[in-house]
Amino acid sequence: MAALSLRTARAADAAAIAAIWNPVIADTAITFTTALKTPDGIAADIARRGALFRIAEEDGVLAGFATCAPFRSGPGYARTLEHSIQLAPGARGRGIGRRLMQDLERVAQECGAHSLMAGISGENPGAVAFHTALGFAQVARLPEVGFKFGRWMDLVLMQKFLDFPP
Repeated sequence: MAALSLRTARAADAAAIAAIWNPVIADTAITFTTALKTPDGIAADIARRGALFRIAEEDGVLAGFATCAPFRSGPGYARTLEHSIQLAPGARGRGIGRRLMQDLERVAQECGAHSLMAGISGENPGAVAFHTALGFAQVARLPEVGFKFGRWMDLVLMQKFLDFPP
């Protein structure tokens, strides 16, 4: 059985992160973005987010990442974060995503986050089920706010409150 480790991302991980993320951007409706990620852009995100950019490695090979950033701008939203999680194809369905999200939730809580938001494509019921299993609740479905591949798509918003003292 492969050894799984969870840690903070480093700039040296940026190319491997791009290799996982870019096929999802280019080939799926999981994300509405069409702009591919560059290693330099990812390295800048890693530097900006610090401990809130997490990596899962199996025997030294990147298996996936999870990160979060402010849900919206402005100080009133400082304790609400929106996350992204992506796994390498061979890492899916093996519990790695669950462990990675639990790790991200722990770090977010330590950083003072009150809640995590997930913005999920309406065409990705697997992600809705994944988040439901992790304790997220659907709080909204925004019809036809995403556009990709020549069609409109719904956005499902899910939220999880983190236990932390005020």
